[in-house]
Amino acid sequence: MAMHPKRKQRLYIVLSIVIGASVAAGLLFYAMRDNLNLFYSPSQIAAGEAPLNKRLRAGGMVLVGSVERQPDGLTTQFTVTDYDAKVRVSYKGILPDLFAEDDGVVVAGILQPDGMIIADEVLAKHDENYMPPEVADALKDKTPHGMKTGDAKPSGNAPEATNTKVY
Repeated sequence: MAMHPKRKQRLYIVLSIVIGASVAAGLLFYAMRDNLNLFYSPSQIAAGEAPLNKRLRAGGMVLVGSVERQPDGLTTQFTVTDYDAKVRVSYKGILPDLFAEDDGVVVAGILQPDGMIIADEVLAKHDENYMPPEVADALKDKTPHGMKTGDAKPSGNAPEATNTKVY
């Protein structure tokens, strides 16, 4: 039994649309794969879970005493910690006004083979209660000295699970 020519034409049109949409979606996902900024905590980076030489985001607290400003006036190196592991960051540019030691930060950049992140973007919290969601998750139930947040009050501005707002 032969297919009616009109029906055959409609079938070809529908198949063309489906194949065209599939190819377009595939090309779109292929083009976007390098633009993904996956978030990693310092512990994940130390464990080798973060890809080298790929753009990523990392966050935690700026370690007290770790901020070093270079003589050029624009380059700053500092350490980000989740109180389990640390990762060194180098950033060339003007830091946000609210950037401070013992405060939350998210950096975006490239992880180098030596474990340092060469950042091209640094985001600091915008008030004393706000913590970026990724940083809040990375620091959940962690404080300095490995204590749980219910055991003792952390020093400085370290986040507390009871009063940290996540937006």
